[in-house]
Amino acid sequence: MWLHDTARRAVVPFEPGVVVRLYTCGITPYDATHLGHAATYVTFDVLQRRLADRGHEVRYVRNITDVDDDMLRAARRRGVHHLDLAFGVIRRFDDDMAALGNLPPWAEPRASGAIPAIRGFIHDLLDNGRAYRSGDGVFFDVTGSEGLGSLSGLTDDAMRALGAERGEFPDDPRKRSPLDPLLWQPSAVDEPAWDAPWGRGRPGWHVECAAMAVSHLGPTVDLHGGGADLVHPHHEFSAAQAEAVTGRPLAGHWMHQAMVFHQGRKMSKSLGNLVFVADLFADTDPMAVRLALLANHYRTSWAWDTALLDVATRRLSAWRLPPRTGAGAWSSGAGGALAAVRAALDDDLDTPAAVAAIDEAVTAGEDVAEATGLLGVVLDGTG
Repeated sequence: MWLHDTARRAVVPFEPGVVVRLYTCGITPYDATHLGHAATYVTFDVLQRRLADRGHEVRYVRNITDVDDDMLRAARRRGVHHLDLAFGVIRRFDDDMAALGNLPPWAEPRASGAIPAIRGFIHDLLDNGRAYRSGDGVFFDVTGSEGLGSLSGLTDDAMRALGAERGEFPDDPRKRSPLDPLLWQPSAVDEPAWDAPWGRGRPGWHVECAAMAVSHLGPTVDLHGGGADLVHPHHEFSAAQAEAVTGRPLAGHWMHQAMVFHQGRKMSKSLGNLVFVADLFADTDPMAVRLALLANHYRTSWAWDTALLDVATRRLSAWRLPPRTGAGAWSSGAGGALAAVRAALDDDLDTPAAVAAIDEAVTAGEDVAEATGLLGVVLDGTG
């Protein structure tokens, strides 16, 4: 199996052991599931399915970031408790993932439930000199991370500029270096807070994921990933902090989903140009939504257009036609659609090629149920 590795900037062999440890950054639960979320989690679902098909035991961990600045600001704006907001959004997210046919994760830790592990991480970083207290905060010292920037390929200046756009506050006077990420901060009166030796408060975003990944999957996961917008600063700093604690790389392989665009810009909550999958389910089979996502390669950015749903709906209807009795051997070889889909997925998870292979088999009148199942597409019409 060959997959693109973000850190190596190349498609390389992915050769895990029998047990495969996958970690994906999950949602910050303050809004419904949009197509950008769905594209990422469908991609990792297909990866899980192919790995299981290859005989692996897959331990897939997808976290929930329910302690986060964006989450707390959203709860404050809406006048609700942050846990009440999280409960409703997580429930809708779970419903959306189930409707799309995604397998449930092996574990789904929440930042709010991982505070002991996070405090342990921060304690270790302070103890080994990789973190420092300044003012009322605790910060990670990036000067000891010689490989910082290797995941994103960015210079220090570029990391600083991008971090400023993504909540890193490089001009914070408490920091020794503009790049030093926050590990712990005091909580406002309406924010969750936990006791810690360095003051009552709450953790920073990056250390949350570092601690959750290591505590559930060990010091090095086989594959770590998420949306491409997480490469820097989130994954860059999570990896640096984990390695500073364990002495080992956080991930053997990094995999990132390209962005989905809408109205000429990246689909994001901050821009307000979201398309929510639950809204699409109102008059479209969820399997057609899944097919619309699978028609795009995970490393290629693409723009949402409702015409994609029309194409996917017609494709789904064709796939659900019964195979023709006595249909001849499919032209792509004796292995049929299943073999072609397996080959496509092993070639950097090429779902568009897999979809095209099934189209060809359907045209030839072949039974494609096993092949579509490997893509997580249900053909019984119940969606």
